[in-house]
Amino acid sequence: MSRSLCWLSDEAWAAIEPHLPKKQPGARRFDDRGVISDIIHTLKCGGRWADCPAEYGPSTTVYNRWNRWSRRGIWTRILAALTEEG
Repeated sequence: MSRSLCWLSDEAWAAIEPHLPKKQPGARRFDDRGVISDIIHTLKCGGRWADCPAEYGPSTTVYNRWNRWSRRGIWTRILAALTEEG
């Protein structure tokens, strides 16, 4: 993934990563940092999930991760961690 496509600084990523679900054995996953960057990009630009840049992974993966993490309260923990980080 190109660094120009990543919306997260190394410091922000270090604060976020501990709050993400652990990878499940055998499940093929796309890079969480890239997916989060795509979610930020989509929400910031007000775009549609279907228009996500392909560099981040399939738009269905990005949307499903946003939806699943929202239901599990992961975004609340991520935002709290980023707020503490400053």
